[in-house]
Amino acid sequence: MVETTDLETRSRLTFTTDVAGPVGGDLVLLLHGFPESRHSWREALPALAAAGYRAVAPDQRGYSPGARPDPADLSNYAFDKLVADAIEIAAAAGYDGRRFHLVGHDWGGQVSWGVANAHPGRLASLTVLSRPHPLSFRRALAKPDGDQKHRSRHHGKFLDADTGRLLIEDNARRLREGLFGQDVSRGAVEDHVSILGNAAAIEAALAWYRSNKGLSGDFGTIKVPTLYIGGDKDATVGPDAARGTGEFVSAAYAMEVLPGVGHFVMDQAAGRATELMLAHMKKHPV
Repeated sequence: MVETTDLETRSRLTFTTDVAGPVGGDLVLLLHGFPESRHSWREALPALAAAGYRAVAPDQRGYSPGARPDPADLSNYAFDKLVADAIEIAAAAGYDGRRFHLVGHDWGGQVSWGVANAHPGRLASLTVLSRPHPLSFRRALAKPDGDQKHRSRHHGKFLDADTGRLLIEDNARRLREGLFGQDVSRGAVEDHVSILGNAAAIEAALAWYRSNKGLSGDFGTIKVPTLYIGGDKDATVGPDAARGTGEFVSAAYAMEVLPGVGHFVMDQAAGRATELMLAHMKKHPV
């Protein structure tokens, strides 16, 4: 059974969180991307719980009303604070100082790479969906003859001050039709829009981009067992960036490419992705 609860961290932020599974079971922390929400993990949570894990899926900084510092001050959304949130949410869930499994998609994947880089001893395993290792991503973006710049062109548009208003006007038409144009079900889109379809939330979510231009953060080789999952129809992440990810992981590494799946893996192929992450976590227990 999935329960929605509030978790208050030591930074006095309150995160709206879906939790499932036995209290005291090994923690799996799941971090969503943009423009999604904790609802990305709605199909994964019961499966993780059935396997004995304590699954915790928060609406992240800016997405949760109780964890929404002023987005006009971009320092509130600096990358080190996003990474610290993950560690503090684990503590608030009852796992302070304990090892856990970390799963992240898109921007949640970027944060997950940051946690693995800064706190490798805290993680038993890392699973990242649709977000290559930042050094591989940067390398692909820098290639003059590559297509990653074209795939990532929306990042620049998110810096425009009018973008938030445009995304949510007309009953969030652009948010629904423009950003979720990859076979995401209507029900899933409605779930995410219920979180992001207001001015306060969308501006806070866009502050992640505005505060962290150029895929911010210090990164090196990842020393945590890592699974990368992507779709071969991802319009925003090219194969060059994805395939290069393994070069930046020194621990056990596996890559799974899901045929016919786009960027929003958990909204399109949740069952298969959940099977893969469960097998990965079983290989690398806490």
